Amino acid sequence: MKVILLENVRKIGSIGDVIDVKRGFARNFLISKKKALFASKENIKEVEKIKITLSKKDKEKKNQAKAIQEKIQNKEFIIKKLATENKELYGSVKPTEIAKILNEIEKIEINPSLIQPVKEIKSIGTFKVVLNLHPEVLSEISIKVISEENK
Repeated sequence: MKVILLENVRKIGSIGDVIDVKRGFARNFLISKKKALFASKENIKEVEKIKITLSKKDKEKKNQAKAIQEKIQNKEFIIKKLATENKELYGSVKPTEIAKILNEIEKIEINPSLIQPVKEIKSIGTFKVVLNLHPEVLSEISIKVISEENK
């Protein structure tokens, strides 16, 4: 299925590109999240007209992402969780919890879908987490999980 990208999408293409993707990916992700339009002749002409505006918006998003990256890059955030005696957590640390901590401490709102732990956080220790702030801006933070009993 041919679609026109309305924003830069990592590993897919950039604004205004006409690309061929699988029908499900186009319908369920690109079009539903307003990242692309079906590639009809009318839509191609429309995107050509608004390409400059879309590029400006993308540049603003990239600048915001870079500002967030500078604020939190390589910082460590502490999460207290209940743990067993052999340092296993009763539940894992989810991206929603990480997003909540970032909002509380740094006053930064990040969609949990943009947060990717390098490996699942199921025990006490320090873990690397990658934040996809923008298709061209990645940030890395550390999450230190400590036992809730150690107050």
